[in-house]
Amino acid sequence: MATTPLKAPADGFDSPFPDTRFDALLLVSFGGPEGMDDVIPFLENVARGRNVPRERLEEVARHYELFGGVSPINAQNRALIAALRAELDAHGVDLPIYFGNRNWHPLLPDALHEMAADGVERALAFFTSGFSCYSGCRQYRENLYVAQQQVGAKAPEVLRTRMFFNHPGWVEANADHVRAALDAIPAERRARAHVAFTAHSIPLAMARASRYEDQLRESARLVAEAVDSADAALVYQSRSGPPHVPWLEPDILDHLRALAARGVEDVVVSPLGFVSDHLEVLFDLDVEAKKLAGELGLNLVRAPTASTHPAFVAMIRELIQERLDPSREKRALGRFAPAHDVCPVDCCLPGTGRPSPWAQA
Repeated sequence: MATTPLKAPADGFDSPFPDTRFDALLLVSFGGPEGMDDVIPFLENVARGRNVPRERLEEVARHYELFGGVSPINAQNRALIAALRAELDAHGVDLPIYFGNRNWHPLLPDALHEMAADGVERALAFFTSGFSCYSGCRQYRENLYVAQQQVGAKAPEVLRTRMFFNHPGWVEANADHVRAALDAIPAERRARAHVAFTAHSIPLAMARASRYEDQLRESARLVAEAVDSADAALVYQSRSGPPHVPWLEPDILDHLRALAARGVEDVVVSPLGFVSDHLEVLFDLDVEAKKLAGELGLNLVRAPTASTHPAFVAMIRELIQERLDPSREKRALGRFAPAHDVCPVDCCLPGTGRPSPWAQA
């Protein structure tokens, strides 16, 4: 079957438009159920093509039952869009904002259909993921390519903003939340508190094909430095998949046990690898980690994610303005330069040998 010309974001396609021409912004996220009837269909979308046993889906569905089947991610993304709309308007950036998800409504093909109907020919996407890896970047680009094929010849081009792991606005937003969490610890113990930065674990093979670990470590270092923490670590959460497949470690639960063993009294947990407090954050940290911390005698204080923090919202606006005006400074902190705008063709491969849908283009 014939396909439309390659329009996948940031992968070397020839565009007829000027580099600075954008008609709209597309916020791209993971998606989440908004009621119990949505949960299993949502999880089936997440697990598509992965041969995940039905009993595993039903096990995860029980996590959602604790929250009435509602993941807060869609509501938080809508709040982010509202905050960003105000931020763009205040700075004279006149771009309509669309919203599309990988796994639940509004889905990316629906968003691109809407954009095409509105006459959008070229859009800039903001991914709610600040760190480079297959799941956090390339897979979203593949999702967009597949959605473009479904929409057809009138589908808009979609490029993306750069990864923001070391942007000052990202660091400021997370540092503010960690400071507030530290302030909740009794003053006489605060200087001894441990800060654990968490991120979604991924298979080692996927991590080795990207800069995920390096970027996370740098982001954690920058935030720890900003809050003047002398005792901080990067750990992981939300591991899934077969037990024999190695994933990034240590897991947050194992880390809490190690902290208790060395006599730590207080720990601030900052989900630095996430943009919003979606259900994995709520269950893995606010339910499981909090329960274990209580059993271990640890005082655990959980810092919020960046969410709609003004510095984070302003950062998104800056990333957009960079693409509209290449003469603008690309701000970045620390050891690494600003991340690239255009991904190399072999960037962030899955590491599993699974073919990309672009191979058919």
